[in-house]
Amino acid sequence: QVQLVESGGGLVQAGGSLRLSCAASGSIFSINAMGWYPQAPGKQRELVAGIRSGGSRNYADFVKGRFTISRDNAKNTLYLQMSSLKPEDTAVYYCRETSATGDYWGQGTQVTVSS
Repeated sequence: QVQLVESGGGLVQAGGSLRLSCAASGSIFSINAMGWYPQAPGKQRELVAGIRSGGSRNYADFVKGRFTISRDNAKNTLYLQMSSLKPEDTAVYYCRETSATGDYWGQGTQVTVSS
């Protein structure tokens, strides 16, 4: 079955950087769209960065210029490079894989940005 495992979260000061990873297995990773969805307490998950199989990317306005999404199809891994982090970026970050058989989610990784 499809499995997604996020890693790379942690505690960082405002202005700092983190790189999240999402390792995928059980799917044809290279042909599927992928995305990162943070969820803060009491809020819904929302897409902040997405990448299609062909490599085209889209970002939420509030992360443009700060976050970069990328993928390594040879390693079946999705990345999110986050810089200039703000306290409001604090959330559990989930990766999502959209395939012909459905949507799949990882367990999330906590990102905490202190002021």
